[in-house]
Amino acid sequence: QVQPAESGGGLVQAGGSLRLSCVVSGMNISDNVMSWYRQAPGEQREELRELVATITIPGAKILEDAMKGRFAISRDNAKNAVYLQMNSLKPEDSGVYYCNARPRDDSAHYWGPGTLVTVSS
Repeated sequence: QVQPAESGGGLVQAGGSLRLSCVVSGMNISDNVMSWYRQAPGEQREELRELVATITIPGAKILEDAMKGRFAISRDNAKNAVYLQMNSLKPEDSGVYYCNARPRDDSAHYWGPGTLVTVSS
């Protein structure tokens, strides 16, 4: 059974940093597309999760425009883990951050339970 597990969220002041981790069991992340999504505070609908960053199977890193220059995604295949380094955090970055894993053919999506990030002004 594939199960991502996020950690590293917390409360931080604006301008601060956090590093989120996602360890995946049941699959090799190097064979899958790994992404981070954010669900805004109070938003219940999963379909409205916003894509934050993606690392492709060959290792290409894609960041959404609002995060460029502040966030970085990385992968450690030996630990089967994906990371999201978040710097210069803003209150609008607050939310629950989810790790997502999907195979090349997009035949399935696997989500972790999420980790809460709160950025105070």
